[in-house]
Amino acid sequence: MMQGLRLTTHNSRLMTHDLRLTTDNLFYIETYGCQMNANDSEVVAAIMQDAGFTMTDDKQKADVLFINTCSIRDNAEQRVWGRLDVFRLLKQHKPSLIVGVLGCMAERLKEALLENGTVDLVAGPDAYRSLPQLVREAESGQKGINTLLSREETYADISPVRMDKNGVTAFVSIMRGCNNMCAYCVVPYTRGAERSRPAQTIVAEVQELLRNGYREVTLLGQNVNSYAWKNTDDPSKTLDFAKLLELVALIDPALRVRFSTSHPKDMSNAVLYTIAMYPNICNHIHLPVQSGSTRLLQIMNRGYWRESYLERIAKIREIIPECTISTDIIAGFCGETDDDHAQTLSLMREVGYDAAFMFKYSERPNTKAARHFPDDVPDEVKTKRLNEIIALQNRLSLESNRRDTGKTFEVLAEGPSKRSAGALAGRTAHNKVVVFPKAHFKAGDYVTVKITQCSSATLMGEPV
Repeated sequence: MMQGLRLTTHNSRLMTHDLRLTTDNLFYIETYGCQMNANDSEVVAAIMQDAGFTMTDDKQKADVLFINTCSIRDNAEQRVWGRLDVFRLLKQHKPSLIVGVLGCMAERLKEALLENGTVDLVAGPDAYRSLPQLVREAESGQKGINTLLSREETYADISPVRMDKNGVTAFVSIMRGCNNMCAYCVVPYTRGAERSRPAQTIVAEVQELLRNGYREVTLLGQNVNSYAWKNTDDPSKTLDFAKLLELVALIDPALRVRFSTSHPKDMSNAVLYTIAMYPNICNHIHLPVQSGSTRLLQIMNRGYWRESYLERIAKIREIIPECTISTDIIAGFCGETDDDHAQTLSLMREVGYDAAFMFKYSERPNTKAARHFPDDVPDEVKTKRLNEIIALQNRLSLESNRRDTGKTFEVLAEGPSKRSAGALAGRTAHNKVVVFPKAHFKAGDYVTVKITQCSSATLMGEPV
């Protein structure tokens, strides 16, 4: 069994400082998975640049290739294995090339990755400070590995290198890890226990983004509603997510604030009232349900049931009447019956989701579901049920967008439309994509747009 490299934060900083004098390597990062992974890649870029490495967007020129990975579903991992095949070809032409796998997949499959023949180093989500040293070890012919999970690491002192293309919207991580042991989920095993960043570092990061011209931030966490930071001046007082959300909203009324993701069992009324109180907090909540069946929710260990979830939805509608709601849904979880599936469809209709992320159940090794529940729904049945869920959500999304036709919204322009050079695309405060004529507007502008037509995915309109 390979041992993880043990570096304290203090020592890794000293090592990073020393390495800065000896390297001029180019590094390249590919990112797969969620918004947290995207933000992690920005942290990695900051650490590498601080050590004297230079980032490139051309993998052909790179001396170090990083692939930041996701393990939440099997198809995400298969994509990474495919990319490693591509990197193997690059390495044949450049034998000195260092290939590193980062993130959740590195945490879960460290030995298998290092035995692959292409990978020179692996680093888990809490080990990014040690990357410059791991690269040096790989250059000397050793395999580098650090997959130790931490109960303290939040990278709070690191200012991420923004890798987004628009310079308008940015992700800000407020916490790491997860304490919710959902039966199907690998995150607690790959990202470790939950810990929150100091509030003052979050506020400082957002203020810096605002000074640099950003107009919108998304506060990120596996479960933002369980954010909790003890006041260093008075440890008896804890700052919760509602208060943090307020602090960020108060930075500047022109700065839009979003957050993701919420857990239904922890979504408090205080958060809802905070959203309602501040116009610059976007009226959109992503509230993953996973299933409409109480029986399955209990097996999933979600901590709520159908009725309590619908009570949360009702409270959102009461406090924030114009709020849009999106969700996550799993088709074909262990033991799912036709009746369980029917309950999911009926809940979708009852809530009337504006959007959803929908997936077939993918068994993840070492989770509770993998250990205790057979993956007994045939793949063709999973596919059929998923297609029914997608078809229903397309109808619900179209109905939602049709209700917006004729209305006027303030849209934050994010950049050119993918389909037309003469149009811009942006989002409303309700997280709906709007395409409109470019005219004299540019990315970062707030544009008042009247919606004239729509599809199930997009609103189209004219500036007013």
